[in-house]
Amino acid sequence: MAIIKKKALVIGAGTGGYPCAIRLGQLGVDAMLVEKAKPGGVCLNVGCIPSKALISATKLAHKAQHASSMGITFGAPQVDMKKMQSWKGGIIKKLTGGVQGLVKSNGCDYVQATAEFLAPKRVKLTYPEVDGKRKPDDIVEAEHIVIATGSLPIQIPGFEYDGKRIVDSTGALAIDEVPGEMIVIGGGYIGLELGQTFQRLGTKLTVVEGMDRILASMEKDMGMLVAKQIKKDGGEIITGARATGWEERDGKAVVKMDVGGETREVSADVVLVAVGRYPITGGLAIERSGVKLDDKGFIPVDNRQQTNVSGIYAAGDVVGQPMLAHKASHEGEVIAEVIAGKKTVNDARVIPAVVFTEPEISSAGLTKKEAEDKGHKVHVGKFPFAASGRAMAIDETGGFVKVVVDAEDERVLGVHIVGPEASDLISEAALAIEMGAYGPDIGLTIHPHPTLGEAVMEAAKHAIGEAIHIQNAKR
Repeated sequence: MAIIKKKALVIGAGTGGYPCAIRLGQLGVDAMLVEKAKPGGVCLNVGCIPSKALISATKLAHKAQHASSMGITFGAPQVDMKKMQSWKGGIIKKLTGGVQGLVKSNGCDYVQATAEFLAPKRVKLTYPEVDGKRKPDDIVEAEHIVIATGSLPIQIPGFEYDGKRIVDSTGALAIDEVPGEMIVIGGGYIGLELGQTFQRLGTKLTVVEGMDRILASMEKDMGMLVAKQIKKDGGEIITGARATGWEERDGKAVVKMDVGGETREVSADVVLVAVGRYPITGGLAIERSGVKLDDKGFIPVDNRQQTNVSGIYAAGDVVGQPMLAHKASHEGEVIAEVIAGKKTVNDARVIPAVVFTEPEISSAGLTKKEAEDKGHKVHVGKFPFAASGRAMAIDETGGFVKVVVDAEDERVLGVHIVGPEASDLISEAALAIEMGAYGPDIGLTIHPHPTLGEAVMEAAKHAIGEAIHIQNAKR
C-alpha cells in the first residue's frame, strides 16, 4: 500500500468533478481525479447526452410523419432501435474518451478506483480487478478534497427495478425494442422526456402524477402545452394518482394506483419510475471526514462550495437542487479556483433550466409569482410563436416567449420559453439576467430576421410596451 501525496483529490468524474480536475490542471495544481465507474458520470453515460441523442432521433421520425402540410409525404418510418442504441453508444464513447484525455492533457492524474475516507484528509483507493488481478490499495493524502459523486434514481416501494418490466431512467435509455405501451410514474422532466421519446416511435404512453398537473415546477401555461401534445399524440395523463403496486398479468405489467380514493389499473409492457434522484454519499465512509449532511442526505456548502470541514468541498447533485449538469460544472470550476488561491465565489445570479419535451421548455430567472413574492411590481411581455415568421416557416408555431421585468426600472427578472428550440434560445436570456440587463437592452438589440430569437426581442419589447408585431397592453 503506497501513500500518494497530492495538493487536491477530486472524487467523481461526472460533470462536477471532471471540469474541476481540468481547471485544477490548468491552474498548475498537483491534483488527482478518481472515478469508480466510467468518466463523464450520469450526464455523459446515462443522462443528458444519451437521452438527447434518442430525443433528436425520434423527433426526426415524428417530424417526417407530420410533414404533409408542407407538401412532403413519407412512408411509415422503419425504426431500428438496436441501431439507434448503437449510434447513441458511439456518441457516449467519443465524449467519455474525450473527458479522460482532457483531464490528463491538462496535467491532472486520472485513476479508476473506489474512494473511501479514512480521515478528513486521507482517502483509501481500492482498484478494480483486471484480468483476475487487482492492484494493492493506495492511500491519498490531500490538502484539498472535492466530493462530486452525483446522484441515483429514487426507488419507490413496490416498484423494485428489474431492468425488464420496471426500469429507471438508465434502464429506459437502454431499451432496444419499441414497447407497445409504457407507463411513466412521475410527471417531472426526466419521465416526460423519455416517455415522449418512445411515444414518438408509436408507444402508447400513460403518465401517472401525484400532483394536480405535470411539470409542477414550471409555469402552468408552459406545462399545459406539453400535456396537450402528449394527449394529441394519443397519450393519457392521470393526475392526483399514487401508484401502489404492480403485478404480472397476461404478459403485461399491471399497475395499481389510487386516484382520488378509488383504485384504478393500467397495463403496459414497461413501467418507467422517474420520481426524483438522491445524492450518492453511501460507500464513501463520509462520516470519517467530518462532513455533515442535511436531513435529505445532501452536503451543505457555502458560496465557495466548501463544506463544514475546511479543505473539503462538494459540487453537483450531492449539494442539492437544481440537479443540473451545467450547475455542477460551474461549481466544480469555482472549487478549482478556490483551491488555487483565487478569490472566487459562486455568485451566479441565474441557473437556466431546460426540459427537452415536445414542445421544449426553458426558463431563466424568476416567474411572475416568484418576482411578486419577492416584493417586485412587474410587467410581463409575451410573444407567441404563432406570430413568428420563422416559426411558421418551420411549421412549429406552438408556444411563446415570456419576459418578466421590474415595473419600476425595467430590469429583466425572468425569461420563460416554450416552443421550438427553446433550449438554445434561453442562453441569451441567462446572459441578460446575469449581466443585469434591462428590457430595452434586449429590445434595442437588433436581432436577425427571420429567426426564432426575434421572439425574445419582441417579448422584451412587449414587457415595456413597445412591441411591434403584437398589441401592447394598456397601462
